[in-house]
Amino acid sequence: MNTKLRNKLADYAHEAWSGWMKYLFDKSFKQNDGTVVIPKWAVERWTRQLNTIYSDLSDEEKESDLSEADKIRDIVINNI
Repeated sequence: MNTKLRNKLADYAHEAWSGWMKYLFDKSFKQNDGTVVIPKWAVERWTRQLNTIYSDLSDEEKESDLSEADKIRDIVINNI
């Protein structure tokens, strides 16, 4: 893999991770001591999703993953 492509993919990986963390913190409750509590509904949903293989996800959940795959595909195509 060329260095340019590797760096573009790493840039996207960081962007995706930081976006996810912003979403997680937005849905969570910050405590006075600086800790964060994730609501029960989110723990249940995300636990179900992480234990579900892609083919068994709902169409809406698959669409989210397909959107991520499209972004990665575009990075690869535009940097090879």
